[in-house]
Amino acid sequence: MLAPPGGGKGTQGIRLAEHLGVEHISSGDLLRAAVAEQTPLGREVDGYLLAGELAPDELVTEAVRPILRSRENYVLDGFPRRLAQAEGVFFDVVVFLDVPHEVVKRRLLARGRADDAPEVIENRLREYEEDTRPLVDHYRAEGVLLHVDGDRPQDEIAAELREKLGHDR
Repeated sequence: MLAPPGGGKGTQGIRLAEHLGVEHISSGDLLRAAVAEQTPLGREVDGYLLAGELAPDELVTEAVRPILRSRENYVLDGFPRRLAQAEGVFFDVVVFLDVPHEVVKRRLLARGRADDAPEVIENRLREYEEDTRPLVDHYRAEGVLLHVDGDRPQDEIAAELREKLGHDR
């Protein structure tokens, strides 16, 4: 699942995984679990989070790749976040939820979380455009990108995903 921050990849990823009867894997959840469990990886990640930074590629990859190697079917969100993380990782389908930045800003501000201040949101969107958006072109070139309008009601998006993936039960 690819989308800007607040673009719905977690929500739609969970719904799609439930519909398909597969596991939903979130890189953010894996990293938070490592921090909560105080694993060596978690302690290292926690240092970046406390500094208000994203965990570096190699730490995210260290958290996610072993899980992917042990699974056959899943819905993955939050990884890869950059082209460097995509090396050697292949997907059957990559869903891109296309959501305009103004919509994302409204959604994130409406959540009311402390880390969703306007300047933080602007920074996240800048990082997304620089780091994650190039993955859209990468997966389009690989022929696995499924482009979906993510600026609609959740049920409409979920129905389109089921229809386009050919798994409407």
